[in-house]
Amino acid sequence: MKTHIGKFSVTRAALTLTAVSAMIAIASMTTAETKATVDYPESYRDWTHVKSMVIQEGNSLYGTFGGVHHIYANDTALAALKAGRTYPDGSVFVFDLLEATTKDNAIIEGKRKVLGVMQKNLKKFATTGGWGFEGFAGDSRDRVVENAATACYVCHTSQKGKNYVFSEYRK
Repeated sequence: MKTHIGKFSVTRAALTLTAVSAMIAIASMTTAETKATVDYPESYRDWTHVKSMVIQEGNSLYGTFGGVHHIYANDTALAALKAGRTYPDGSVFVFDLLEATTKDNAIIEGKRKVLGVMQKNLKKFATTGGWGFEGFAGDSRDRVVENAATACYVCHTSQKGKNYVFSEYRK
């Protein structure tokens, strides 16, 4: 069956195929928007180191986060952290988690377990308080966070009054 659109004659099958293609394209764009990704933090070791800690056996977080933690902030995050104000878009924190080993009565860093990243972008990460969360396995760029809302954000909601950030600036 043919349909006339202006001076063009088109079959119903062609119209259906065009409509289905348009719906797939729109669905793909929507999926891409909901799968917003966090950037790998290039040169984060040049940022300001704001905190270290060791989570040892016996702590409730040991199974997932046991080890030596170093927290870094980029300049945008550092300015807000120091001033105690809301983090603007572009703020990034890095959580560098390394194995903790003991030697000669000292706790020392071992291999990197994961590199965790919090990236602020209110529009891109609206469903998780404006923060994007990601973890990169070891020294790779392999992403390990499957669902930021349940793997990261749910824990960070306890810090909503501090804009979802656990770290505080120590003078």
